[in-house]
Amino acid sequence: MDIPGNKKIYFASDQHFGAPTKSLSKERESYFIQWLDNIEKDAAVLFLLGDLFDFWFEYKTVVPKGFVRILGKLASIADRGIPIHYFVGNHDLWMKDYFETELNILVYHKPKEFIFNSKSFFIAHGDGLGPNDNGFKRMKKLFSNPLAKRLFQALHPDIGMRLGNYFSLKNKLISGDKNSVFLGEENEWLAIYAKRKLEEKHRDYFIFGHRHIPMQINLNNKSQYINLGDWISHYTYATYDGICLEIKKWVIN
Repeated sequence: MDIPGNKKIYFASDQHFGAPTKSLSKERESYFIQWLDNIEKDAAVLFLLGDLFDFWFEYKTVVPKGFVRILGKLASIADRGIPIHYFVGNHDLWMKDYFETELNILVYHKPKEFIFNSKSFFIAHGDGLGPNDNGFKRMKKLFSNPLAKRLFQALHPDIGMRLGNYFSLKNKLISGDKNSVFLGEENEWLAIYAKRKLEEKHRDYFIFGHRHIPMQINLNNKSQYINLGDWISHYTYATYDGICLEIKKWVIN
């Protein structure tokens, strides 16, 4: 896909709506909707790299209560013909087809590559990739187990959502200290993972979320690792205009 000269691709990740409290979540949600209103005028494509919600689970006929404004806004953007790509994160592992059937948003459970203006993009949420991150790897293995899914789905939605939200906050996965401290360019495990992927073939950009820290690291003189930060404390995102990829900060009005 070629990006028109007056358009951009936008990337954002880790909004964690629903945490740490309803009131604080609604405030952050309003900021994100302001951002969506702003980018709608020149967005060619929108990539959301996971953990839009702090906890999300889809029963057969039930989805979590709330978030109607953000879901409605995303549906409106998709209805305007702006493609939205969503990469499932560690807080929404149990996402099924609601986004696809109701919002017309493409959903990915694994990393995927794209080509824009002859530049290659390797995109994923980032959990469980590379060395370390062992806690998330164990959690993902457990939560991806079909039996675990069926057992949780057997719970009444009121009980299931209460448990899910409780454990999500208790484990401090939204802003745990371990996941928000810069480890140095040589020790950032997603950068290490990207370097290993470069041994297979060249990619121009590796774009991830999950780490909650905005980062732009040169892997060599032709490839970059980008982490999008979050919408909890940084309010950062990335843009690609067909020539340059930049990390930017949304200034709250």
